Formats: sequence, structure tokens, C-alpha cells
Amino acid sequence: MSQTRILVLVGSLRAASINRRLAEAAAKTAPEGVELAIYEGLGEIPFYNEDIDAEGKVPAAAQALRDAVAAADAVLLVTPEYNGTLPAVLKNGIDWASRPYGAGALKDLPAAVISASISPNAAKWSHDDAVKALGVAGAKVVEEASLNFGVIGQRFAETHPVDDAEALTQLAATVHLLAETADARANA
Repeated sequence: MSQTRILVLVGSLRAASINRRLAEAAAKTAPEGVELAIYEGLGEIPFYNEDIDAEGKVPAAAQALRDAVAAADAVLLVTPEYNGTLPAVLKNGIDWASRPYGAGALKDLPAAVISASISPNAAKWSHDDAVKALGVAGAKVVEEASLNFGVIGQRFAETHPVDDAEALTQLAATVHLLAETADARANA
């Protein structure tokens, strides 16, 4: 595989969130030639508003996200579930990266979703909403790379996901498949 850049968008802004820890663990599983970069700054981006999405008006934080997505070979979303759906900060990031419609930074970009929650449902509703939003935004969701973690409050209460062999194996498979898909796209 050639050098592949995967941008990771974490839907929880809390520094100690388990979703962030899953993203960190995923980054550690990246094979040689694959770099996972966790995007910082989603919380700084104003809610999408077409009035400020105009030449000379795009907020710097929104433009920085667009640039980061455009520079990536793939995007990986790691999302909790808030009130049965996708966190607003993550949906807002998708909205900004999808514009201009049909030509946004997400257009044709391979994407995968990892969802995790304290419930046994494993944030599957949030996962489904993320897949839907990415697809409408023009990303190419690699559904085979999907991953769901349930009861994370118990599973990762005392340990970081990087110390959970089963989680690392699952994360590595997701990262590998997403990187392969991105590499195939780049060499097509």
C-alpha cells in the first residue's frame, strides 16, 4: 500500500470519552504506510449556515475542516449516540465537508463508521444516521468496515481500548479495509 491518510472525526468532544479512546486505539492499529489523524476542532465550527458559506465569509474553522477532509484519502467517523442519533457536532462537520453540494470534500471519499455507546444497542441508530448522512453527502461508505461497540461503560471502565485485544483486532480490521479501499481508489 502507498502512503494513505485517514482523517478521524470523533463525535464526542469530551477529552476522556471512550469514543476518543477508540479513535486513539484505531490509530495505533494502522499498518505501515497508513496514517490516522484525529481531527481536533470540530467543536469550534459554527453550525452550518448557507449565509456564511460564501466566498470570503467561510469561518476559518469550517475551512480548516474542509481542507483536512480534502487532503485525506479516507475518513473514519467514531460516534457515540446522543438521544438515539448522531451528535450535532459530527453532523455539522459532515454538513460543512459536503458543501458545495455535489463537489464538497467528501465527494467520492471512502468512509467508515465506528459507533459505541453504553447501551447494548451499540449506537446502531447513530451509526445508521452517520452512514445515511455520509452517503447523501457523496462519500463512499465502506459498510464492510463498520464496527459497533456496546456496553462500553462496563467494557472499557477500567481499561483503555488499546489494552483490549479483541477491540484492537476489530479496529485493525476496520482500518485495514478502509485503507485498502482508499488505496484502490487512488490507484484506479
